[in-house]
Amino acid sequence: MPILIVVSLALQILCAIHVVRSGRPLYWIWLLLIGSYLAVAIYVLVAVLPDLRNDPRSRKAAKQVLATLDPARQRRRIQERLELADTVDNRRALAEECLRTGDYANAAELYSSILKGLYATDPMFMLGLAQAQAGKNDFAAARATLDALIQANPQFRSTDGHLLYARCLEELGEHDAALHEYETLARSYPGEEARFRYGSLLKKRARADEAQSVFQDMLRRAKAAPRYYRRKEQDWLDAARRELSELGRT
Repeated sequence: MPILIVVSLALQILCAIHVVRSGRPLYWIWLLLIGSYLAVAIYVLVAVLPDLRNDPRSRKAAKQVLATLDPARQRRRIQERLELADTVDNRRALAEECLRTGDYANAAELYSSILKGLYATDPMFMLGLAQAQAGKNDFAAARATLDALIQANPQFRSTDGHLLYARCLEELGEHDAALHEYETLARSYPGEEARFRYGSLLKKRARADEAQSVFQDMLRRAKAAPRYYRRKEQDWLDAARRELSELGRT
């Protein structure tokens, strides 16, 4: 069978499936069968492309493709907005993008420039600064920023901020205090990173049995969790398996 006919049939079948799933009139199927490539092209233009534009998942996938092809695209767009209007919101957006892409030095500089006047003790901006400082491996500065954050905003709560504080304590050698924070986070953090870091520090402190229990609990919890959660936390779950293997236990 000629390749053009095979391709035409495949495209017609795919479009017919889209007709049924999207609830469109079934006459489209007859048009697709009769019209071959022309009908497929028309159907894609009038039905498939509009659906993709209106589907949040499709828009997210398109953004991910663009980000892969041109990683600096989003940053350039924000930078252009900042050049046109030097506002706090545009600085925040650029700082967040720098943080996301690992440009921690510029992120720290931007957050520091925002933390003035009315925003001098804004908790989200202070947390962003601490994250940028930790990204630069300046954990002493990150801890100082987090201490100042809590002092200025005693009611502020952030599981990410709490985890960052525990990491700062660990990196600064305050292991007992870090273990205490990790133990609390192991019960409340919405993900596996805190539990993994807790088990990892227990292992470093030669508390192998307790570390084993933490890692095994991670894997037990994952088995009962939805598939999307296991995908999202896959890296931490794989790391837990490696730690258990190093401990000689499964």
